[in-house]
Amino acid sequence: MHIEPGIVDGAKIVLSYATAAGATLFTMKHARDELKRRGLSSLLIRSAFATALVFSFFEILPHYPVGVSEVHLILGSTLFLLFGAAPAAVGLAAGLVLQGMFFAPFDLPQYGMNVTTLLAPLFALQLASSKIIAPNTPYVDLRYRQTLALSATYQGGVVLWVAFWALYGHGFNVENLLSIGSFGLAYLMVILVEPLIDILVLAAVKSGRDVSRMGFFDARLTSAN
Repeated sequence: MHIEPGIVDGAKIVLSYATAAGATLFTMKHARDELKRRGLSSLLIRSAFATALVFSFFEILPHYPVGVSEVHLILGSTLFLLFGAAPAAVGLAAGLVLQGMFFAPFDLPQYGMNVTTLLAPLFALQLASSKIIAPNTPYVDLRYRQTLALSATYQGGVVLWVAFWALYGHGFNVENLLSIGSFGLAYLMVILVEPLIDILVLAAVKSGRDVSRMGFFDARLTSAN
């Protein structure tokens, strides 16, 4: 996952430091809440699993450059449903760092933009989930339309942030707008595929409801409490 180098450069890139700092503060708040709810070991285990998955998503699953960025099957809503907001946020941020350190060092200067683009939609997804999912519904009981709404919230947020960075860096010229448009259209495929993956994953988890009690997954995954 990366905003193409050169999209935002010079003094403008300072804004990405501020947005990344804000995303980090939100992550810390959610992590503190998780510590109170389920303790340190559960948070660390779920964050480690999420990090490993994110790194795999970036490096193993198909990805290709389109317009101003790359199209990745990031599966943000899947991470949220399995592990919760805080572990998913840690996993996305850490997985992005590992990708930059070992496979894409040219991405590291854009880390602030990239981490904001991944985390801000995740926190929007968490807010939206309270409207999409009834209060006493375990995630394993979600229907396709609900997972579609969750995926559209997250992936739509990614597209909006990519568009913001591209417009912030290069303005409203025709070439830039076409590049943004091609990226957004390509991401429609992700929005269609991700809910199906969510349904399959949730169905697999549903066959072993006791698994969430082991601390590997978010408690809401299989329980309404």
